[in-house]
Amino acid sequence: MKHAISCCLLGLGLTAAASGVQADTTLRLGHLWPAQSAVNQDLIEAWAKQVKEDSDGALQVEIYPSQTLSKANSAYEGVVNGVADITITLQGYTAGRFPLSEIVQLPGVSASAPQGACILQSLYDDNDLGDEYADSHPLFFFTTGPAPLHTRETEVQSPEDLEGLRIRTPSEVSSDMLESMGADPVGMPAPDIYTSMQRGVIDGLSLPWEAMKVFQVNELANYHLDIPYYTGALMAIMNRDTYEALSPEARKAIDANSGMRWAEKAGKVFYRLDTQGKEQAREQGDTIHSVEDPLNDPQWSGPLKRGTEHYLERLKERGIDNAQAIYDKALSLRDGKCAL
Repeated sequence: MKHAISCCLLGLGLTAAASGVQADTTLRLGHLWPAQSAVNQDLIEAWAKQVKEDSDGALQVEIYPSQTLSKANSAYEGVVNGVADITITLQGYTAGRFPLSEIVQLPGVSASAPQGACILQSLYDDNDLGDEYADSHPLFFFTTGPAPLHTRETEVQSPEDLEGLRIRTPSEVSSDMLESMGADPVGMPAPDIYTSMQRGVIDGLSLPWEAMKVFQVNELANYHLDIPYYTGALMAIMNRDTYEALSPEARKAIDANSGMRWAEKAGKVFYRLDTQGKEQAREQGDTIHSVEDPLNDPQWSGPLKRGTEHYLERLKERGIDNAQAIYDKALSLRDGKCAL
């Protein structure tokens, strides 16, 4: 007996479980990466396979890549509303919805995807993120690696070089940073970048090296400023009602594939892909400039510190009084539990 929970057949699954009959349940998982991408194959498909194995085949995960189930900017709401059972997406695509989670995106908090994943998952595990995910069932959290700035025609080496450039931004935090550096932020999901850059809608973009390869944007960019000014926060989220309707055995399989274990796996996948993306840019002869420590760099520290202060102050104005405390804890995790 096979059914998809999100298609209003919950009662059938519960009845079968109550009667001792094993029912197969299909969970629909939507995400934004292409099907052939390593993110889909090495992380998402691997997670789905492990869930199936740990549930002895009772849980099947049907994967919908490339925004085919819901658009990236509505993926979280799609899970909350039952359009999908699970999504893996960026918090920044739902503007203003996850202000505390997005603190990990600030410059200087994380230097790599594994470190960022450890910090964000730890903040959630320690109940530091308030009720940001109260309407869903979180599975695990992770981050991209730091996102450099990539341009097609303009070589950027100083903040002055960014003046007036239309730079794609993935989130509110990134927008604050770009504005502080003099750029004109343009919001859009990663899958829309290629055509926008190709048509000249944007002059450049903010994107981790991993995504530059995955979304084939390396072939359009000629200049890269490798400055760790921003890190993307990501989440694997499940519909709360879907999770609670599962049998105890099925929930156990989901629980076994949640939390820090999979945060660490995701961090490792993204770290490997970051390395490959940067190497691809090198191999095609692109110009790469590096700013190793931007918060202490004479040219970049001022704009980045102003952007950080602006973001934290804006959260305080919204009544989020613990924003500074969460930022301080993120830095503490960076230097302690999650140190490289």
